[in-house]
Amino acid sequence: MTDSTTAAPAPRTDPVAADGSGAAGSGRDSLTVTDNRTGQTYELEITDGTIRAADLKQISVGGQGLATYDPGFVNTASTRSAVTYIDGDAGILEYRGYPIEQLAEHSTFLEVAYLLLNGELPTQPELDAFTHDVTIHTFLHENVRQLMQGFRYDAHPMGMLMSSVSALSTFYPDANQISDPENRKRQITRLIAKMPTLGAWAFRHNQGKPYVYPDNRLSYVENFLAMLFKMSEPTYEADPRLVKALDVLLILHADHEQNCSTNAVRSVGSSQVDPYSAIAAGIGALYGPLHGGANESVLKMLRRIGTVDNIPGFIEGVKAGKEKLMGFGHRVYKNFDPRATIIKKACDDVFEVTGVNPLLEIAQQLEKIALEDEYFVKRKLYPNVDFYSGLIYEALQFPPEMFTVLFAIGRTPGWLAQWSELVQDKEQKIARPKQIYTGYRTRDFVPMTER
Repeated sequence: MTDSTTAAPAPRTDPVAADGSGAAGSGRDSLTVTDNRTGQTYELEITDGTIRAADLKQISVGGQGLATYDPGFVNTASTRSAVTYIDGDAGILEYRGYPIEQLAEHSTFLEVAYLLLNGELPTQPELDAFTHDVTIHTFLHENVRQLMQGFRYDAHPMGMLMSSVSALSTFYPDANQISDPENRKRQITRLIAKMPTLGAWAFRHNQGKPYVYPDNRLSYVENFLAMLFKMSEPTYEADPRLVKALDVLLILHADHEQNCSTNAVRSVGSSQVDPYSAIAAGIGALYGPLHGGANESVLKMLRRIGTVDNIPGFIEGVKAGKEKLMGFGHRVYKNFDPRATIIKKACDDVFEVTGVNPLLEIAQQLEKIALEDEYFVKRKLYPNVDFYSGLIYEALQFPPEMFTVLFAIGRTPGWLAQWSELVQDKEQKIARPKQIYTGYRTRDFVPMTER
């Protein structure tokens, strides 16, 4: 593949094959482009189903090279990554080549975190060492506790999480030494360890309850639940079924390729800033209702529907453009979101402990109708991971404002794996997209008295 620093290929003058696939008899993986403004023909190399955007610069008139316009990066690859594979048409999600279904059934969250960060599943000694390293870093500096206590009593937990993660960069100033592998590893371990503590303290703050310190005798998820819900009991003992369900939810959210928040982490990280600042940027992106807040929107939709009897009217409202169907469809998946199938099973396990959420019947009936109605089938609007996750979180006694915090804790290993990959990728440059300027040009300044 031609590196972007090499000279652009010269315009082609050889004949084009009849099918337009390239030079006649060339046999190359290339794209032939004819600029109808000049009549010149160019051959662009195709690698991994892409052409280099920089190769378009050679196609120019008056010195202005051609560029692409792609709002939202709907068809632009910004990186090469070996972390997560998605086939949206087939409904496939794999972490480092392992199907999400197998990982959710057989792995733990920390085992998956190790896989994302290191590329291979750990041996037992490797997992034990990683678990130990994470466990001993769960505590926070007392100044962080004081910082969090300074927020308003009704501060949104996600805002507290974003601010406190960003503040961690001031507690670990050596974190900006990102070219040192051992230093990167140390900061990565700290972030994975401290995120549940920060999230739990934000939750307790919002409820006006005292913060609970980590109990390092417990597992990662057990410790998180204890910091969330422990009151006066000497030791908080969570139901194993709830521990497993939350562990699965964290696994399902651990990474999802180049989504909005991961793109934010990579974009900010491309300036070679410390990982705390980059992860805080990801949290900020996840905060939005179109990304991490989608499951809260599902619950609001289900409550607005109210009863099963109101579903037909709601469906008609969706078709008429008067209502929005939340939790269905996905930017990437044009088939079932594989995470939705797993999370639906987790619902059964959770409700066995907590009792059935009354909104579940509405959700199930809504899903059934949407999957059979030609209007939705034709548009490939299948349930996504957000459709059922909110019901589980609510059953676990989380208020809606905590949903995105849980998402962020689960996504942290994926963000860090992507950040680490970015730092070591020699092809990466500081993010600096082009723009198409649409404003005024070269206007003379008008004095105040003449305006």
